[in-house]
Amino acid sequence: MRTTIDINEDLLREAGRLTSIKMKRKLVDTALQELVRQARLRRLAGMLGSTRLNLTQRSLRRMRSDG
Repeated sequence: MRTTIDINEDLLREAGRLTSIKMKRKLVDTALQELVRQARLRRLAGMLGSTRLNLTQRSLRRMRSDG
């Protein structure tokens, strides 16, 4: 998809220097992928402790020996 956007040139230049990515499109794609990855990790971290598992020591031992 072709889109026209204004990007902070200083930020773009610093990101390119830090990552050694020279192409603007690749730099923006990489930044978006990282943003999505971090958001997914935050969502996953927010779910920690919210799931109830009915596991006992006995069932855990059984699962380990079955595997």
